[in-house]
Amino acid sequence: MTQPTLLESMTNPAFYPHKPTAVEMVQTHISYVFIAGDFVYKIKKPVNFGFLDFTDLAKRKFYCDEELRLNKRLASSIYLDVVALSEDAKGNIILGSEGTVIDYAVRMKKLPQDKMLKILLAEGKVDDKVIDRVADKIAAFHQVAETGGRIDEMGSMAVIRQNHEENFTQTLNYVNVTIPEYQYKFIQDYVESFLQEKKALMEKRVVHRKIRDCHGDLHLEHICIADEVIVFDCIEFNERFRFGDVAAEVAFLTMDLDFNGYPQQAESFTKAYIRHSGDTDMLILLNFYRCYYAYVRGKVISFRLDQKEIPADERSLIAKTAQRYFDLAYTYAATLEKPVLILTAGLMGCGKSYQARHLAARLGARTIRTDVLRKELLKINPAQKHYVKFGQGIYSDEISRRTYDRAYEIADAAIKSGQAVIIDASFKKRSERQKAMQLAQKLTVPFYMIECTCRDEIVKIRLDKRAQEKDNASDGRWEIFQEQKKDFDEVTEVPAANYFKIDTSDNPERIRQNIIRRIKQGQ
Repeated sequence: MTQPTLLESMTNPAFYPHKPTAVEMVQTHISYVFIAGDFVYKIKKPVNFGFLDFTDLAKRKFYCDEELRLNKRLASSIYLDVVALSEDAKGNIILGSEGTVIDYAVRMKKLPQDKMLKILLAEGKVDDKVIDRVADKIAAFHQVAETGGRIDEMGSMAVIRQNHEENFTQTLNYVNVTIPEYQYKFIQDYVESFLQEKKALMEKRVVHRKIRDCHGDLHLEHICIADEVIVFDCIEFNERFRFGDVAAEVAFLTMDLDFNGYPQQAESFTKAYIRHSGDTDMLILLNFYRCYYAYVRGKVISFRLDQKEIPADERSLIAKTAQRYFDLAYTYAATLEKPVLILTAGLMGCGKSYQARHLAARLGARTIRTDVLRKELLKINPAQKHYVKFGQGIYSDEISRRTYDRAYEIADAAIKSGQAVIIDASFKKRSERQKAMQLAQKLTVPFYMIECTCRDEIVKIRLDKRAQEKDNASDGRWEIFQEQKKDFDEVTEVPAANYFKIDTSDNPERIRQNIIRRIKQGQ
């Protein structure tokens, strides 16, 4: 019996005893899924990809049984049974074991597509209560999931290191194709440093039974919010992909939320899961595992570029998606684990806010922008323009002093709460820079200063453009820039190891990469 004959039979509504009006077939790289009215039948393709092997009937039967057993843990009402597909004496394909069994299918109830978490998120229908329900379900599942023995082995340092080394080996061909070399090397160094520094914590996780038989593929697409929270389609074909730290499973889902543009929901899920589980140690591990899973996604998608038959426009889309995942992995690796205080300094129009914004996005830092803070203190709409002479009005020395003092207060509180902080200001006066350094010393956190410079002709273009932007809090103008140049105290007081200078006239990306590396290594 050929597979095309089987597929043809299963796409015929008359094949099924409940007689659906129509049957839709959906393919993945490892399965055929037949949506037949209120029921779904899933058969496995006879393929061998190394990490899975469905090439003979006995293996497909085994993994169908495993799929049923494992998914009943989180979706017991959806996964019904495993049914045989047979050829009768007349050569017809039938449901059931009467005749010669040729394959097996997992039979499920059809889930309501409009209740899928990814759809609900896109429609703005997911609040903290929904996120809490999901977190409660996953935390309760992890509490009772199998642990010990061969499962614990997946939490060993040797296996974790092997998983990462496999990633790096398998992505060498994609360096400067879907992952820039600087990101590849940075993530390599980050992983090695993390594993060395957190060895004791990793070993503690094994002893404390945090390595479990998890779901293994906790995508948004695999969660349905119906009368109950239903989590389906776990990995049944490879224990290595399913066994792991519960922190890795939380990281997987929150990475998927971040990638799809829902960082607030990712944070809410993390907080809710920790509240339900009491597992506060996982906070230290989350970015490490998020980095791993984002990297894996970038790798797997990059593999598709090796398929020569894919058309050029589709290849371009595949490459961009892989790049986005690798870039997200880099951001997780760059995110600071401890508070620091960073200042930007320089004349107006020199790109301080741009650099602060991009550094904050990579480092996970909070940005305090004095252009906005100044107007907030005076109860002025930040976008409202206030054109006054240099050093007068809202830019008088007194108002500036109050603005900087308020910035230090906010930074103090943020750092004490564990946040890294970037104060985005001109810091033209040495006295203000010294106050910031003293604050860092008082809080015993690393201190860095990034001075931005730019050619005058570029500054003029930027300031003229900025004046036309209705939502820009800056009141910088060319004539004020000339006065500010005369009033800027040269930076001589900051140690060389803590001081960076960026010329933003050209592409400053490479310098910013070095700054991120230096600050990350300085933790």
